[in-house]
Amino acid sequence: MNSRLFLVPTIVFLAVLCPVHAQNEPDAQPTIVTCTPIDGYHGIWYMNQETGDEYRYKYSGGLGTYSANHTPLAYYAREVNKTFFTYGGSPPESAEDPSRHTLWAMVSYYDHATGTVVQPRKLMDKGTTDAHDNPTLMLDDQGYVWIFVAAHGRARPAYIYKSVAPYDIDRFELIKETNFSYPQPWYVPDQGFLFLHTRYEQGGRSLYQMTSPDGRTWSEPEKLARIQKGHYQISWQRDGKVGTAFNHHPTETGLNFRTNLYYMETRDFGRTWTSADGQVLELPLTTKETPALIRDYESQNLLVYNKDLAFDQRGWPVILSLTSRHWRPGPEHGPHKYATARWAGGDWRITSLLLGDNNYDTGCLHIEEGNLWRVIAPTLLGRGSNHGPQPYNTGGEMVMWTSTNAGRTWRPQPLTADSPYNHSYARKPVHAHPGFYALWADGHGRQPSESRLYFADRDGRVFRLPQKMDGPTAEPELVPLGGAPAGGAN
Repeated sequence: MNSRLFLVPTIVFLAVLCPVHAQNEPDAQPTIVTCTPIDGYHGIWYMNQETGDEYRYKYSGGLGTYSANHTPLAYYAREVNKTFFTYGGSPPESAEDPSRHTLWAMVSYYDHATGTVVQPRKLMDKGTTDAHDNPTLMLDDQGYVWIFVAAHGRARPAYIYKSVAPYDIDRFELIKETNFSYPQPWYVPDQGFLFLHTRYEQGGRSLYQMTSPDGRTWSEPEKLARIQKGHYQISWQRDGKVGTAFNHHPTETGLNFRTNLYYMETRDFGRTWTSADGQVLELPLTTKETPALIRDYESQNLLVYNKDLAFDQRGWPVILSLTSRHWRPGPEHGPHKYATARWAGGDWRITSLLLGDNNYDTGCLHIEEGNLWRVIAPTLLGRGSNHGPQPYNTGGEMVMWTSTNAGRTWRPQPLTADSPYNHSYARKPVHAHPGFYALWADGHGRQPSESRLYFADRDGRVFRLPQKMDGPTAEPELVPLGGAPAGGAN
């Protein structure tokens, strides 16, 4: 599945972490990693699978906040008024010197009181150019910052880190070296971690969970689903309930194809999982004939790419996804339609109005008080509208859409315009603060390039994180491309 543009020597990073295996021995001293401050924000450029046509790759670009199946990437901590975030970075010089291209697991925060970001910290060099190894982030109830650094399949290890001090990003303890892909860690108050993730197995990939009361002692992996060749999932947590939405890979067509929409949730820390209407599911799910099935897109010859999951004020799930007719990019395989599937208490209601132009156009969904829905994503403003800097490649121009009638109609607010590169993978923080509502990166859709990182506030102002910092903190740069007023973030 995975293609690589750059062939780089394996980075010997184990010297920093050794002895990683000894870390798990009963009497071993903890392995502490002191992070390296980097004088600017640089995302990783990545591509996957050459297509041999004008679009060049199945997907590509600035993928520092990739993928939709890595979540969460950011977390607002009210106790210190900071939004902590992680991303896949790369050395500043890698855009000009491919031999320096490698994935750095980065962590930083935005201080809402001062309107500044700190120099991002490099936690580790993953020794690959593969953005599937990007990290995710979670905070526990004591304010410790946890970083889950992914692996893509079984070729490389994955890691779990915990900050040495609460709300601190300078030093981390290596908790565990193991293997997992597409990490989705959720801290459930008064219970601990419910860790959803993917494991690669013979012929495909399966969905798993592990639980831990403290992040150190973990249960054995428990398989949740393996229908045909496996799944991609997205998840979210609200008031102790964790929900996950997923598709499946048909046996006949393989991993480049994904279809059908499923949903299940747990209210008891993973002990039982149910469909939205409360039917207890027998796990692992192994057939399409399950109460977890929302819609049979396979019968419509449609592929499904899930983007985000949110809960409304009643705790009912809403799923943001995108459908198309083929895995290859290009207009002949469209239309690429964003859809929302919402649980209405007795059935699922699906609407499809917003348009994209690539399967991997990815954004986030907020549901606010008063049932206001807000989507931040690279979308078209209508048929025949601007397809972005690199048309039909991953991403485009960012737009904020709002709906007051559960997704039946939407009102747009452009966030970026006349950009040199495509913007994509807008990701929402946990407990999002209005001043930091979505995080994403940009990058050229058809060739290696630099990649900048951005965030938007709830009002639609866009800020670019500094690529060069002369001191420990700096103010993000306002990008007034969407008609935003001047002024700093809050």
